[in-house]
Amino acid sequence: MRIHSFFSLLFRLLLYSRADALFGHGFIRCQFTSSNDTVYLEQYYINKMLLLQYNSTLGNVTGYTKKAIEIARDFNKSPTFLRQEKKNLEKCKSHVSLLLDVLSKTVEPSVRLRSVDAAGSKHPGMLVCSVYGFYPKQIRVTWQKNGNNVTSDVTSTEELSNGNWLYQIHSYLEFTPTPGEKITCMVEHASLTGPKLYEWDPTFESQRNKIAVGTAGLVLGLVSLVTGMIFYKKNHAGRILVPTS
Repeated sequence: MRIHSFFSLLFRLLLYSRADALFGHGFIRCQFTSSNDTVYLEQYYINKMLLLQYNSTLGNVTGYTKKAIEIARDFNKSPTFLRQEKKNLEKCKSHVSLLLDVLSKTVEPSVRLRSVDAAGSKHPGMLVCSVYGFYPKQIRVTWQKNGNNVTSDVTSTEELSNGNWLYQIHSYLEFTPTPGEKITCMVEHASLTGPKLYEWDPTFESQRNKIAVGTAGLVLGLVSLVTGMIFYKKNHAGRILVPTS
């Protein structure tokens, strides 16, 4: 049903409703289990009371008050209205097919495993396994030490929506560093053929931190050099050398 038809219908219903009736709203729904099992519904309410409903399974409008029954009878006698509702059902089916196609896709996550500050922890160390950009929402992130599952000292966020059909999740492990201990983050998701393991490498992280510190020092040195050159030029600008006898 077109929007202007809905408001025209709503106005007519208000005229024959109680004097304090102030709120009207409607729903258009596609209910489905598959593209071949789809029901198109239009429902119209006044003050939360259902007055009219079109159901594609029945192929007509049903009224639930005396006046709404009269209005439903008028709509059901209109070939133009019934043709439009059949078109709405076909559009509903096409949208369902598109939605089912989108829902059948999977997106493999990207994973980053790193250490973070362990403020307030009873352990001196904390790791976070961050899993980004996956679909569907269901995912399992667990920890292992030397191949054994770890359940204590583990916390995790809920699956967080990115707002673009993709999700992210972050799992934290508090631990006490032990020489030779192998710590692994395991990710299980529908987009993966099997569980993927991500091993924490403290040596690599230490080297990366050293590179970051060295890069920051180099940038700071360049900034100091440029600042000094600008200061020198400003102090010597406009000076005239006078020869001495």
